[in-house]
Amino acid sequence: MQEIKAIIQPFMLSQVIDALKEIPDMPGVTVSEVKGFGRGRAENASKGITEWGVMFVPKVKLETVVKDEMVTEVVKAITKNAHTGDVGDGKIFVYPVSQIIKIRTGESGDTAL
Repeated sequence: MQEIKAIIQPFMLSQVIDALKEIPDMPGVTVSEVKGFGRGRAENASKGITEWGVMFVPKVKLETVVKDEMVTEVVKAITKNAHTGDVGDGKIFVYPVSQIIKIRTGESGDTAL
């Protein structure tokens, strides 16, 4: 199992979610509003929020855990549908997950997805 985290432009969220919903057996996605800055912060300065003397740019974070065989398809769906070609399109991170436990049922592993 792998955890996929993606930081994307907020206005691309609907398009990305629609693409993820089309993937068979997609387990679900957690979405959070976040803010941050990266190397391209100067180009996005006019779109940002200043806090603590730093210019932050609003973003959306998507988080999901999928079976290993789904990682490529999920990453491709996010990449294709979050891409604008502009600075600040975002990043995708993929991490191994050693265990999942569904709190309600106590199920673990792939069946907990």
